[in-house]
This record gives sequence, C-alpha cells and structure tokens, in this order.
Amino acid sequence: MTTSPAPAAPNDAPGTPPRSSWLALAVLILGISMALLDTTIVNVALPTIRLSLDASEGTLSWIISGYALAYGLALIPAGRVGDRVGHKWVFIVGLAGFTLASLWCGLANGATELIVARVVQGLCGGIFFPAVTALIQLMFTGRTRGKAFAVMGAAIGFSTALGPIIGGLLIEAFGENEGWRSIFFVNLPLGLIAVTAAFALLPKIVVGGAARGVDVVGLLLVSVALVAILVPLIEGEDAGWPWWTFTLLVVGLLLLVAFAFWERRVAARNGSPLVPPHLFSHPAFTGGVILALVYFAAFTSIFFTISIFWQSGLGHSALASGLVSVPFAIGSIAGASQSERLSHRLGRTVLVIGTGLVAVGLVSVWLVLWLVPTGDLTHWHLAGPLLIGGIGSGLFIAPNAQFIVATVDRDEAGAASGVIGTMQRIGSAAGIAVVGSVLFGALDFPAGRPTPEVVADVFAHGATLAMATSASLAVVAFLLVFVLPHRVEPPR
Repeated sequence: MTTSPAPAAPNDAPGTPPRSSWLALAVLILGISMALLDTTIVNVALPTIRLSLDASEGTLSWIISGYALAYGLALIPAGRVGDRVGHKWVFIVGLAGFTLASLWCGLANGATELIVARVVQGLCGGIFFPAVTALIQLMFTGRTRGKAFAVMGAAIGFSTALGPIIGGLLIEAFGENEGWRSIFFVNLPLGLIAVTAAFALLPKIVVGGAARGVDVVGLLLVSVALVAILVPLIEGEDAGWPWWTFTLLVVGLLLLVAFAFWERRVAARNGSPLVPPHLFSHPAFTGGVILALVYFAAFTSIFFTISIFWQSGLGHSALASGLVSVPFAIGSIAGASQSERLSHRLGRTVLVIGTGLVAVGLVSVWLVLWLVPTGDLTHWHLAGPLLIGGIGSGLFIAPNAQFIVATVDRDEAGAASGVIGTMQRIGSAAGIAVVGSVLFGALDFPAGRPTPEVVADVFAHGATLAMATSASLAVVAFLLVFVLPHRVEPPR
C-alpha cells in the first residue's frame, strides 16, 4: 500500500512531512473528535431524553451502549474494506453516514427510534475510525508519527471528557425539554466541513497486493454473542432477572466459544479471520487486550453515573452536570500533552503512572460519594479526584495501543491494532451496561411520593455503588499494565 503524497513545501525540513500532511491530520482529528465526543456528550442529556421520550432506564443504557458496541464491531471490517478501496473513501463515506445519522438522532420521535439511530451512528463512526490510524501511518514516519498519534490520543481523551460540558451548554441554551436534540444537530455543520475538507486534503491511497476478505460469519457470530450478553445486563434488573436473562447470557458465552472455533478454522484454511487466533499465542497481548477492555469500561462509565446522579438525584441542570467533568477534561489535556515525551523517556512506567492516577482518582470519587453527606455534596468535592483521574487518563490513552501492539510481531501490528480498537469500544459498551445495572438496581424508593431529600439519598446510594464498580475496574486495569513490555521500539 502506498500513498501519493503532496510535494513538500520549500520550508519543509528534509525528512519531515509536508504541511499538507498536517492539514490532512486536522481533518482526521475533526472527524475522530466528532465520533468520540458522541460517546459521552449524550450522558448529560439522558435525564431530559427520559422525560421527553418517556424512556425506560434500560433505554438510557442502550442509547450509550448500542452506540459503543456498533462502533467497535465495525472497526475491523472497515479496516479491511479500506485496504481494498482506499482509506480516504472509507473515511468520507463513514463520516457522511455519521453526519446523516446524527440528523436522524436529533429528529427521533421515540425511544426505540433513537436507539436504532444511535446504533447506525455508532456503526458509521466505526467505519471511518480505522482510516484515521491508517492514514496517519501513511503520512508520517519516525518520531513525527509518534507526535501525530499523540495528537490523536489527546483528541480522544479531550473529546471524551469534554462531551458532558458541551452537552450541558447546548441543553442550557435550547431548553431542558427538547434541547437534547441539539447535541446531535451540532454534528451537521462540523460533518459538512470535515467531509468537504476530506475530499480536498486527504491523500489518495493506491492499494497493492492481494486484498483480504471480510470474515462475515465471524462478524455475525461475535455480534450476536455480544448482543446476547448485553441484553440481560441492561434489561435484567428492570425486568426482575427472569429466566430468559440467564439463558441469553449462556447463549452469548456459547456463541463466543463458537466464534473462537470458527476463527481457528478460518485461519487453518489460510483465510482472513476477523480476529487472528495466533495473536493470542502472545500472553502479553492477551493481557493487553483485557487491559483495553477493562480500562475503557472504567473510564467511560464514570460520566454516565455522574450525569444521572447530578441531575436526576440532586436536581441540578444539565450544564451543572457537565461542569462537574471540567477538571477531568483539564487533566486529560495536561496528561496527553506530555504522554509522548514521557513514554519515550519512561517506557511502560508512563502507563503505570497513568492507570495508577486513574485508579486513585476514581477510588477518591467513590470515597467522596460514600463519606460526604448528600445534602452537602458539591462539584468542588469531586474536582480534585477528577483532575487526578483526568491526568492519568491523558497519560494512558495516547501511548497504550503502541505498547500493546509491541507484544506481537511487526507483521501482525495491523491486525493487533484492529483488535485493540474493537475491545476498547466493547469495553465502553460493557462498562455502561454493568454500571448502569448497578446504578438503577440500587434505586429503591419508599412507597408514596418521596421528598427531594429522599430521592437524593437513594440516588447517592446507587451512584456510590456504581462508582465503586468503576473504581474496581480501574484498579484491575492498573494491575494489568504490568503484562506489557517495558519499552517499544521507535516507529519506522
């Protein structure tokens, strides 16, 4: 695979990418920021969506988890298609679809329609994301490539953390009842700009060599398996855990086993499996994949918990709920800005520090929710812990994929990157499902019409248990970091 790079500008130093590459990177970052912003911007809108569309508690979880799951499942097939037809065109098609799906979300007239639109939106996001990493690989080399990926990592952390703030501002501006629609409409001008700029600025891709096919059967098996597992996790508590929830869990696990056997069969026939089984012959890679899943389950679920608790429990506005996450966003920016430099200097230690700070931050948030009386709780109580967690998240997110990929052979790097991205999004979906089940399952209101104080105390109890779950996942992620190599070789 080769590119048709633009000629270097006269002032470009030898060995450095042309200015056009940095302009193209800006387009890619705009696209990826839109997709990842939508993983958390919806959180602050959930209480207003619930009232506006008369949505159930399970529906709120599906709005977040459905997006993340579809996003993750699209990553690997989209990367394969990009190898065939060109990553530029996959990026444009995926981003255009994402923009149109955003319009559909904003126009949705019911909870079920919104879930479907969110799934389509997530699917389109997963289609264009692999093109971002592929084009960065093609446009940059050496340390410059590391800097470009650091910019991408910063965008990931910043967009995810900034989502609740932007969502709160939009709902405050357009009203509590229908203002949630604006969080989707805001993607329309951004998407139009990004798609137009992508036509002009992204380099064309010339595909060489034999194109790999898409493992359709494998994709169907893993998709149905994950849905079968998520349905009872999201709906089980609300339904009272009937027999079908446990049956679906068993079916999902059996389908995952069938998926593993199918992938081995495809590989044995020299086919192109969705997840190459030989990757997991590297124990460190297996640990790294579990790390990606667990970390993102902990990381994305905290905004879900805080948003629900701050609005439905404490009665604050969407904007006030979004402002709670400001320290996390600031910390993410600070951590990500130093992650590339520190990873070269400290190696794996930067990931140890990052996950350690996230664990400390989330455990501290849990302790605050547990120890501070509900009536006295303000956003200032959470500011310090969230700042610490944000710094750790910024340090971790940018370089973590490089260290996980380094556990496999160089010729396996592309496949490994696809698996890691998929597991990150599946982790987000599973984290919301589990934490949402814990949060809503703990809401035990007394008979009659409870007072605001009682409502706050009940939600505080649920939020404390939910945050304890997220904090526990963060501690597990910290322990899993030690399976990764101490250092990675500089990118070529």
